[in-house]
Amino acid sequence: MDDLLPLLSRWIHVGTAIVLIGGMAFQRFVLLPSAAELPDAEHDKLRAAVMGRWKKFVHIGIGLFLLTGFFNYLGAPTPAAEPVRWKLYHPLIGTKILLALALFTMSSGMVGRSKAFAGLRANPKRTLTIMLTLAAIIVGISGFLKVGGAKAMRAKIGVSTPVS
Repeated sequence: MDDLLPLLSRWIHVGTAIVLIGGMAFQRFVLLPSAAELPDAEHDKLRAAVMGRWKKFVHIGIGLFLLTGFFNYLGAPTPAAEPVRWKLYHPLIGTKILLALALFTMSSGMVGRSKAFAGLRANPKRTLTIMLTLAAIIVGISGFLKVGGAKAMRAKIGVSTPVS
């Protein structure tokens, strides 16, 4: 039962990533090229409708990422408890957090109306490509942390192969 909350938190964290990254990929590779064929008035109407719905997913997703990310970092067992054995953990998790904050800012800017982020919205193809690249780097760091962290934890207990 003690493992239920960390498992649920990780599941929500990964599920949120799937939904938001999938939504960005859909917009970049399906919606934008399809909408480009529409007349300007229809294109603007579609954009307003899509962003009106998508911003709810973005804002809720950012909230879930922050909540579950801090819980996973502070509450779930990680190699952070054994920093001498795995010195890469903190620099990588710090990089991941900074990239995620940049991605959150860009995501909020894309669905918002602030003039400060008008440049992001002016070229959505470029912005979404950058956002997807950041997301891929974050997922890559996460995978490396999971695999490297598991390796460090196995070394701590003297096991050389993955524990099933």
